Amino acid sequence: MTESTAYRAAYRLEMPENWVSPVIVASPHSGRHYPWSFIRRTMLDERAIRSSEDAFVDMLVAEAPNLGAPLLAAEYPRAYLDLNRACEELDPALIEDVPRGTINPRVSSGLGVIPRVVAGGRVIYRGKLAREEAEERIAHVWRPYHERLEALVQDSLATFGQAILLDMHSMPREALETLTRKPGQKRPDVVLGDRFGASASASVVDRLEAAFTAAGLSVSRNNPFAGAYIAQHYGRPSRGRHAVQIEIDRSLYMNEELIRPSGSFQSMKKLVTGVLRSMIEADALPVAAE
Repeated sequence: MTESTAYRAAYRLEMPENWVSPVIVASPHSGRHYPWSFIRRTMLDERAIRSSEDAFVDMLVAEAPNLGAPLLAAEYPRAYLDLNRACEELDPALIEDVPRGTINPRVSSGLGVIPRVVAGGRVIYRGKLAREEAEERIAHVWRPYHERLEALVQDSLATFGQAILLDMHSMPREALETLTRKPGQKRPDVVLGDRFGASASASVVDRLEAAFTAAGLSVSRNNPFAGAYIAQHYGRPSRGRHAVQIEIDRSLYMNEELIRPSGSFQSMKKLVTGVLRSMIEADALPVAAE
């Protein structure tokens, strides 16, 4: 039996009973299905391999369908395949038969579409992967997720005249402490990445920032995360396609060392639900009278 025969669905899609606004909520890095064929090849223990996972983000935004927006959540983890990378971002240091041509800094640091390392630069694999295996993962995980996400964007454009993709992520506290060290600088609770205005209109990002700020969180724009492949690929504000990468400090809702929801998880979920509600209601179509 080849590895391909064991693949499960690449994503979980929960549609609202009534899709009322152009908002689409996605969680590409919260997948937690670790195939045994992957686990037996890694050098890392269970906690280390999960360190790159945006754990429980799909649970934070679980109310989106009840509010009137679709929720698309990955099933496979980021350590296995990174949906926030282009499918061409193959790492020649990890994957056999990949030419050592010009590669971008993400790939050279081990964070290509098939990651070589997890958080902290810890190496995932013993040895290299066959090119065929990498392409098989892309075919069974990457393509189905992005085909569905593009279909949702097209449906939103057709129904509402625009699409607003809220691409939900989490960021480790350690990364914030490393990347925001200026004296007196307040570390953000939330980072909104719109690629400096290239992936979403200012009005959309303004509303998001206002909602998080009203909920008591500190917000930064594009620093230290401006948005990666998903924001770049799906965000075309001049065409009514808006995409914002939303990073939430993990320490606000989980124990990062144990990878468990903390006692503040439910309050954080309530806060995030309130932000989603404000975004969805802002562009909601009026409900016709019965």
